[in-house]
Parts: sequence; C-alpha cells; structure tokens
Amino acid sequence: MSLSTKTEQTSTHTFQAAAIEAALRDALISNVQDQATLYGVQLPDSLSDLSKQSVSIDSLIVVEILCAVEPLVGSELPQKLVKEGGYASVDQAVENLMPKIEKVWQKNQKGKAKA
Repeated sequence: MSLSTKTEQTSTHTFQAAAIEAALRDALISNVQDQATLYGVQLPDSLSDLSKQSVSIDSLIVVEILCAVEPLVGSELPQKLVKEGGYASVDQAVENLMPKIEKVWQKNQKGKAKA
C-alpha cells in the first residue's frame, strides 16, 4: 500500500517553477529596493523595468535569498548554485538560478522515487 502512495506522490508532484520564480524575484527585488533606499538611488517604478535595471546584487545576499525558496523546492539549496561575484540585475539572477534550482529538485525527486 505504501508503494502506491509513493508512486502517487512522485507522479503528481511537479516542479513549482512559477511559485519558485515569484518568491525568488520578490526577494531579489526587495533587496534591490532596500539597497536603493539606503544609498539614495532612484529606481524605475515598474517591476518589469526594475528587474532589468543594472544593479549590483551581491552573491552572499543571493545565498541568503535562496532560503526563501527552499520550502517550495522541498530541500536545501547548495551555495554553489550562486554565481561567484553576484549578478548585474534581478533578471540575470533569476535566469541563472532557475535552471539550477530545477536540477536540484529533479535530483531530489529521483532520490525519493528510489526510496
């Protein structure tokens, strides 16, 4: 009976790309806005323009931000996912991290299926 339950969980559980990207993007934008306020930098009003805005996002901050998406992924995300030196925009960070986060999720799903 527990074998069929595991099969059901594995087959119905899908990578929550939209939710993960939204959480990641929200945390990154919040950090960029906080830094802009701290340093008196004017940012674009629209979130789309803000995501493209050239800004410096420190890699250590991004490592902390990964914690915000870990509950959605269902596992801890390794620091090595984050590009050394950080990112030049929110979009760049999201585009770099999402495929890596999905690979970690897929690897964990394969491990759960074997268990």
